[in-house]
Amino acid sequence: MGHGVRHPADLVAWRRWHESRHPVRGAARAVRSRLRPPAPGTAELLTPGPDADLLVAVEATHASVSNAVVAPLAHLDPARTTIVAPAGWQPPEAYAAHARRTIGLGELTGLVGHRAVLAAGHYTEIGAAAFALAEEHDLGYFVSQHGALTPFAPPLPRAAHLLAWSQRDGEFWTSGRQDVEVTVAGSQLLWRAGLGVDTGAGRPARPATSLVYLGQGHAAEISRARLARAALATCREHHAVYRPHPSERDAVSRAVLAAYARAGITVDTSGVPLIDLEAPIVSVFSTGVLEAAARGRDAWVDFPRPPAWLGEFWERYGMHRLADTPTPAPDRTDLEPARRIAEILTEAVS
Repeated sequence: MGHGVRHPADLVAWRRWHESRHPVRGAARAVRSRLRPPAPGTAELLTPGPDADLLVAVEATHASVSNAVVAPLAHLDPARTTIVAPAGWQPPEAYAAHARRTIGLGELTGLVGHRAVLAAGHYTEIGAAAFALAEEHDLGYFVSQHGALTPFAPPLPRAAHLLAWSQRDGEFWTSGRQDVEVTVAGSQLLWRAGLGVDTGAGRPARPATSLVYLGQGHAAEISRARLARAALATCREHHAVYRPHPSERDAVSRAVLAAYARAGITVDTSGVPLIDLEAPIVSVFSTGVLEAAARGRDAWVDFPRPPAWLGEFWERYGMHRLADTPTPAPDRTDLEPARRIAEILTEAVS
């Protein structure tokens, strides 16, 4: 397989692949849509007034998207920034006075006066609506990278401007594309994880605690059976505690977790935020490994007979195998990535 994403420009093909990895969920959705056609998507539009010339699309409320597109809001001019977000999303204090209304996502193309869009992609409903606005009015569409990239990442929009974590990520995501501009902005997620952390050799030793396995049973990139067997083997061999991903809530996931418990593996359901976890961690390809390393904690990856793409992923992000020394902290930029992103956007609309 070549170096880069498998679907470099075809969003339809990527969605087809993604659905194929969740056949039960896809079948249920198809039945529901036949019985009751889905209502057109809606979102909330937060507008400051007539001076707005930048649209920020908040496609989801989880931490990775918040770091990619919400964190830059602190460094943007609220009077110039419109936000489209899921229902109930709460903006930073500086945006609390924005007028707020629910709109159909199809209405977004009717916005006028904007000159650029910031989003995490165009593969979600909100991201697609924001991209339609950019296409309709010939606006710059900036994509802020929100997670570590596998070959199964969704394609970038046409003529997008990618704000990448690193030069290598930029080259990886744009491989086979000539229409995408890349600027390295860094990762706000990892920058924030490393705040105030001394990752030097002089850090105090921590009391030995059980290794924690960050579950990824929800991941589409590797079969669930292989992921489950790998987790079982590692947890048994290293007496690790299994910490399910928040998405591991469906019936199959619950059955797998019950099987782990029967096998004598402790399943951590405490819900302690990852950032507060003091234990050493291991996972297959979770960004949490890099977050832990950025905080100066011991972190590794592990998977038997890894596919070629996974080995390349580990190498690109500097992740170390469990038998090796811990994963080193990622390089940290002097300038906060959220501030860098805001500078790029402000320059684009100036």
